[in-house]
Amino acid sequence: MDDYKVDYHIHTTASDGKMRPTEVVKQAHELGYDIIAITDHDNVNGVAEALIAGEALGIKVVPGIEIAVETDRGIGLHMLGYNIDIENEELKQFLEKMIDNRKIRNMQLFKTLQDMGYDITEDDIEVGKNSFIGKPLIARALVDKGYIANERQAFGPEILGSPQCRKVKKVKPSTQEAIDIIRQAGGTPVLAHPIQTRWIGRPGSEEFFENIEKIIRDLKKQGLAGLECYHPDQNEEQSMRFVSLAEKYHLHITRGSDFHGSDYIKAEETANYR
Repeated sequence: MDDYKVDYHIHTTASDGKMRPTEVVKQAHELGYDIIAITDHDNVNGVAEALIAGEALGIKVVPGIEIAVETDRGIGLHMLGYNIDIENEELKQFLEKMIDNRKIRNMQLFKTLQDMGYDITEDDIEVGKNSFIGKPLIARALVDKGYIANERQAFGPEILGSPQCRKVKKVKPSTQEAIDIIRQAGGTPVLAHPIQTRWIGRPGSEEFFENIEKIIRDLKKQGLAGLECYHPDQNEEQSMRFVSLAEKYHLHITRGSDFHGSDYIKAEETANYR
């Protein structure tokens, strides 16, 4: 961690990021990064382009992914996978199911938004390389159509955070399914931004850390190999607590900016950056 400048959590236009993979790699190289990982949501379509750019520029690019999952108790988490074989057939079949589930959710969500008075359809969305449509892209479309002033407003209680929209859920794989498919593709499964875990206590409280440790302990039994201890949403004290948990359960420690923007130079730094 002290010897390399790394970012193991980056999104591109293959999902809900605003920069093409090549541009991310180019800027990361200019900023002196040694290793970056491309971890788009539920697909690996940006990885090949990033790998080519990394090879040309002499920066190591790790092929990755981020998968939205649920525990057996219905708690939503995100699972990162690193060093996966993007040509693995089992992984491809798994991701096809994810695409189908997202399409069904989106159809229902557009219908709900229209019923709420927001004239928005799939045609209004600026889709990326994988024709990926996630809530952040819907939020951008709502801004473009003048319904709201910024994307953050879309996730408030009047729109995507409303009871109507929250009822529209995407079918998610279990934590075990995601861990297994990442491992089958030769990868390393890592729990993303644990501080974002909801319904287990106020983030950062003792109740929260007691419950997140139980989750991490269960995931370790399922095959979890790492924990994203450094993330912009986690302050230094919280990061150190996660480092302690990673060491206790013999997990890899990772760092990621969770970058989604249009200029990687402005990627948000994590606590204890170097």
